[in-house]
Amino acid sequence: MIYDVIVIGAGAAGLFAAYSAKLRQKKILILESNSRPGLKILISGGGRCNFTNLNITSKDFVSNNPHFCKSALTQFTQNDFIHLVEEAGISFYEKTLGQLFCTHTSKEILGLLLKKIGDTELKTEALVQSVTHQENIFSVETNQGLFKSKNLIVATGGLSIPKLGASDLGYKIAQQFGHTIIKLSPALDGFVYNTSEASFFKGLEGISLLATLKINKREFTENILFTHQGISGPAALKASLFWEEGQELEINFLPSLSDFISWIKDQRNEHPKKTISSVLSFILPAHFCEKVIKKCLDSDIKMAEISNEQIKNLDAFLKRWKWIPFETVGYAKAEVTRGGVDTKDISSQTMESKLVPGLYFVGEVLDVTGLLGGYNFQWAWSSGWVAGKSVE
Repeated sequence: MIYDVIVIGAGAAGLFAAYSAKLRQKKILILESNSRPGLKILISGGGRCNFTNLNITSKDFVSNNPHFCKSALTQFTQNDFIHLVEEAGISFYEKTLGQLFCTHTSKEILGLLLKKIGDTELKTEALVQSVTHQENIFSVETNQGLFKSKNLIVATGGLSIPKLGASDLGYKIAQQFGHTIIKLSPALDGFVYNTSEASFFKGLEGISLLATLKINKREFTENILFTHQGISGPAALKASLFWEEGQELEINFLPSLSDFISWIKDQRNEHPKKTISSVLSFILPAHFCEKVIKKCLDSDIKMAEISNEQIKNLDAFLKRWKWIPFETVGYAKAEVTRGGVDTKDISSQTMESKLVPGLYFVGEVLDVTGLLGGYNFQWAWSSGWVAGKSVE
């Protein structure tokens, strides 16, 4: 048998590409290396799947070609996917900043996708060993046999979260057929301290606070979370998407207080007998305040004794702390892989290779990476949709 389409990967992009192709009555085979489809969907969003975002634009994605994602995002929008969710009777809510989550469980999103593909043939624990292309037919050799098709959709994802079966298969297939790979790196994964920061921040594990992280011309104001190895939380994860090794980050620990110097001077007048740490604890976690005092001042003195120079030191640290992370946390915890198949040889209208007719790449395997907050799921839906509706 020769299928119309073989989809490698039963994650978000692969399942949605299969659904899109099924609407056109294509004969489809999905090959999944894991024992079950959609494992990354199931764990996403803390088990509630942040399936899209209300406010998606092409500016929310990183790529060597920032315009590449525009066509797919226009052809299948966040509102189109929301309609499918509503149609399926899945309850959802907006958390913050347009992020949409299932009210109950991410299993509902996976269930929606599996229902949409219906009786489409799906083989799990299917390990792809080789892919060849002759006389307009793709031959995919697996541990479960040889399968042939007119079209091949590569939806293998990236290198993030290897415990869920992540591999470099998609990149190898792309290179085999003449495509180049933009440098790969973990993203949306937070930062690791260098030695000096690790010593200073020791003991703050588990403390969360609102902060603004600046990287290049981007800034993100959301919570950060101190961990055993570094700084995580939404603001840090977003900043990590734009960070390159050796670059400096700036953190404002008091984004809601525009003029710290005036505020602390007012506190000095109002609370002269209180200690600096006790006053700072009005607006920051107490244990964090202790660390700040240790770093910026000789000791925790009374407010009446604080000098203008010491106030400037506190202001510089709390409002404009600059540091160079040692690295990001890595693929084990990264939500996505930045980089991927170079889009210069991919049609933005169809996701088809410009080098090999009938070869398509969708989702995370491509050099298109979205911000934290449902953007990468939307890229999976959009790119999968256009590929599925384009296969001949």
